[in-house]
Amino acid sequence: MDNERTDFVELSEDVSASPLWNADLAPTSVDQRTWTTWNIAALWIGMSVVITTYMLGGGFIAQGMTWWQAMLTILLGNCIVLIPMVLNAHAGTKYGISFPVLLRASFGTKGANIPAILRAVVACGWFGIQTWIGGTAIDALLTAVWGGWAAFDTLIGGNPLHTWASFFLFWIIQVVIILRGIEGIKHLESWAAPLLLLGGLVLLVWASSAAGGLGNVLAGTAALQTSHANFWSIFPAALTASVGYWATLSLNIPDFTRYARSQRSQMLGQALGLPLTMTAFAFIGVAVTSATVIIYGEAIADPVQLIKKFDNWAVILFAMIVIFIAQLTTNMAANVVSPSNDFSNLNPKRISYVTGGLITAVIGILMMPWQLLSSMGAYIFTWLIGYSGLMGAIGGILICDYWLIKKRRIELAELYKTNGIYSYSNGFNWRAVAALFAAIAPVVPGFLRAATTPGGQIADANFFDTLYTYAWFVTFGLAFVLYYLLMRTRK
Repeated sequence: MDNERTDFVELSEDVSASPLWNADLAPTSVDQRTWTTWNIAALWIGMSVVITTYMLGGGFIAQGMTWWQAMLTILLGNCIVLIPMVLNAHAGTKYGISFPVLLRASFGTKGANIPAILRAVVACGWFGIQTWIGGTAIDALLTAVWGGWAAFDTLIGGNPLHTWASFFLFWIIQVVIILRGIEGIKHLESWAAPLLLLGGLVLLVWASSAAGGLGNVLAGTAALQTSHANFWSIFPAALTASVGYWATLSLNIPDFTRYARSQRSQMLGQALGLPLTMTAFAFIGVAVTSATVIIYGEAIADPVQLIKKFDNWAVILFAMIVIFIAQLTTNMAANVVSPSNDFSNLNPKRISYVTGGLITAVIGILMMPWQLLSSMGAYIFTWLIGYSGLMGAIGGILICDYWLIKKRRIELAELYKTNGIYSYSNGFNWRAVAALFAAIAPVVPGFLRAATTPGGQIADANFFDTLYTYAWFVTFGLAFVLYYLLMRTRK
């Protein structure tokens, strides 16, 4: 047996009668912890290679960054978020528990639902965004192979009927996969990762060749700038957005690492799979978008729209398959697993993982993702930075509790008892709840101003607007310190 596996903890007490238990939320056994370093790395490759990553660097350049400043910002942001990612993953690997179950140790058996549902709502928004983008890819493919598809052009809510049909087709495909459970996601990610890497490389080679070489392409990135703001004026918000991009997964990473075969597997797999893949694919997005200015005379930031420019049916088909798989792998792993478990945690005996996934799929539509993607400014300054403040506060409490307060020691069976040590006061640890909301409060005024400003950027920034640009860092630090101080006073 792997020496690291001797540190694994298994549930030895039968708590299956508890209202806090169901088969999906139960700890994994040691035999179920089979995910290797490659499986974890492939998970991150599959989640990182996606259209929103492709467009992220271009969004920073549009705000005034150079291409290399945008890449360094994305790389730094992902290296920063990797730290809480690995720290939170430890508990999942050691105890085999999912994110909402881990929350019970700090927030209480009932209080855990507060941060779990906050995380779930963000995932639902992301599910809708990725489904909308995946739907547009299907729409473009059907239009390319059958000219009659575009004839369904009746406008509904500002979008043609054929676009809505493609959106709901992709939505139905994902619902079918949800019904297959999490083990199907493991195999999907592992098989898809090489294809996604190949697809990105092919796109980069084509763009460089068609535009006269990579040097020529990078020299032309200045044409992508729609603003010429000073780097340091936009760096804090861009860095926070880069951290915020995966701040969600930095919380619910135990949902995956509960299946890891060792701590080494989860740490090495994440380190290899996340920062480099994110930065590399964002670079491909910037390079190809810059190349389109040279090739077509206009910047085409959306790869779906770019593919419509091709006249080779085989090329269009291959490209659309890659985009389809990219959206699918990201959505299934990043935006279904966590909310499925989170909703299940509300009532484990009545809501299974599959039922939670179906709830996610429905709410994802109701959050109107086409509005969340209305502009890159709104996407970066309102969506990414906005929810990063919520995720930072939850992460600060989780890490403080597990590493400082409990020193990596959790009584596994107690997490499933309504009257156990983690029930605190009527199921709530008021110290954790107080720390959560106190940490979030300072960034709320800035969020409200950004959300009500077209494009999300405030011209006359005040103190709270500036604080908001550091939302994840502010709320993480405040929640960590406040929770530590409050728990130290606990008798």
